[in-house]
Amino acid sequence: MPAVRIPVLLLFGPTASGKTGVLEALFSGPNSPFPAEVVSADSMQVYRGMDIGTAKPQADLLARLPHHLIDIRNPNEQFNAGDFVRLADHACEDIARQGKLPVVSGGTGFYLRNFVLGLPDTPPSDPLFRETLQAEFQSLGAQALMAELAVCDPVSAARIHLNDGYRLQRALEVFRSSGRPLSSYPPIGAAPESRAQYRFLILGIERNREDVYRRINERCALMFRGGLPEEVARLHAAGYGPGDPGMKAIGYREFFVEESSGGGLKAQWRISVDMEGVQTLVARNSRRYAKRQITFFASIPQVKWIAASGDPVGEIRRELEGFLAI
Repeated sequence: MPAVRIPVLLLFGPTASGKTGVLEALFSGPNSPFPAEVVSADSMQVYRGMDIGTAKPQADLLARLPHHLIDIRNPNEQFNAGDFVRLADHACEDIARQGKLPVVSGGTGFYLRNFVLGLPDTPPSDPLFRETLQAEFQSLGAQALMAELAVCDPVSAARIHLNDGYRLQRALEVFRSSGRPLSSYPPIGAAPESRAQYRFLILGIERNREDVYRRINERCALMFRGGLPEEVARLHAAGYGPGDPGMKAIGYREFFVEESSGGGLKAQWRISVDMEGVQTLVARNSRRYAKRQITFFASIPQVKWIAASGDPVGEIRRELEGFLAI
């Protein structure tokens, strides 16, 4: 174990729970008692050009409180939990070297859990295998690849949905490159000593579910008034569509309507003209996502929940003071 472990604050909560406001109040002022930088744990804020729909922090806040892992991928580029943990490690080490507190904050529970518990020691992604599998996926289809996976790794095949092309290809990539099924590797969290370079303060913002849903509806309406339809139209004009990783995000995929292609041609997509209907879908899917977030957060260990209905800034400040005094 390192002689001096890096103190890290994890601060999370479901979408629209008020994380950004807490970060701003605690860390962005010139007289903040906690010099800090934020490592974004949001799987969609990594994508450039996707600002309104992912609720990225405003430019003035980013100038006062630096954020890492924002705007580092194009919408057609893949980004996964392994990428997040690797880059978050680099960011936390860099922040600590500056004498600041790393604050890992966001709502992607899978990223947060992997960061705390560590990733299984699976083989790194191999570009050659990946390109081959992507070509096979396009030419042969998901059903053929799933049939292969069912033979070499039936456990993973049972866990992966046929429509989850990324996880399906990754499971086959692991088997082809290592000769071992993905399911034979240790599960996430089996070796927590791999995270021994850190000591964590893990805090979650807790809101009444009905309050979260109300805030989501309000935020969604604000996004549409603030130019979300125009943002999606710009991305579509730039060549991005619902098949791209970034554009599968809630707030983007709901805009696309498939046009009949006929003759086995590649599907064509257009932007819906029913903005009221799209807004309803975005709000509904966001509420459903928040419900899944709340359920998943229960799998993150040693969380102290902070009630948003009280004085969350004051309570988190007190928790931090005690944590950093150790």
